[in-house]
Amino acid sequence: MAKNKVGYVDGFVLPVPKNKTTQYRKMASLMAKLCKKYGVLDYKECIGEDLHPKGMGGMKFAFFPQLAKVKKGETVWFSYVAYKSRKHRDEVNKKMMQDPLMNDPNMKNMPIPFDMKRMAYGGFKVMVSS
Repeated sequence: MAKNKVGYVDGFVLPVPKNKTTQYRKMASLMAKLCKKYGVLDYKECIGEDLHPKGMGGMKFAFFPQLAKVKKGETVWFSYVAYKSRKHRDEVNKKMMQDPLMNDPNMKNMPIPFDMKRMAYGGFKVMVSS
């Protein structure tokens, strides 16, 4: 992660059709630029690679494809945005929503390349970090 102290993280898990990966990356790249512009400490968009891992000592747990209700032809993306604090997150998000890019017709009319109803999102206070 970034050198600055990360105290808060927004996390996302979402199913993206494999044939819409290019569209999703384009949308995510625009968000990455906005995040950097307004002081986000770190921004990552990660595509699933080992979504049925083994080697957890026989422990039972849910896999990301189960959580995201992945359908045939889809994969899971895991994304996170790191901030100094929740207050910092709220300030950054407010500035981003007021940015001209967010009101640009190309951005507003860009089709969402995944099912928003199966996206999971939440804000997390960092409790342990190395």
